[in-house]
Amino acid sequence: MEKVTRTQLNNRDYMSFPLRIEASGSTVSSRARHVREQIEQILFTNPGERWYRPEFGIGAVALVFEPNHQVMWELVKKRLLASLAEALKGEVLPETLSVKVEGENEKLKIIISYQMAALAHTENLEFLLNGGGK
Repeated sequence: MEKVTRTQLNNRDYMSFPLRIEASGSTVSSRARHVREQIEQILFTNPGERWYRPEFGIGAVALVFEPNHQVMWELVKKRLLASLAEALKGEVLPETLSVKVEGENEKLKIIISYQMAALAHTENLEFLLNGGGK
């Protein structure tokens, strides 16, 4: 991941996810790392897993057991774009958010690109899923 220079806009700390407690208190993440952690939460949370947000998450780990073809890729892309647009409102520029899903044999690759709002910082994240997990 590219190093982000801390500025007044980016100088806020967020509680990291997953939550970790150290002697000095909870661990913190930068704004850029926090956005990545939010994306990971959406990818790896199963729908219905959150009590008050049953529609949250796409359950990416379970997708490796689905038929790996174009129809599934398009469905995942649409669900992921909708979930990310809602969860990252105000954090990323909506017009820069893009998702690419592709697969081969037992592997599923998800590529997410976005530009952070007010920072002019672009991220390209790649997640490779296979039968063995993340």
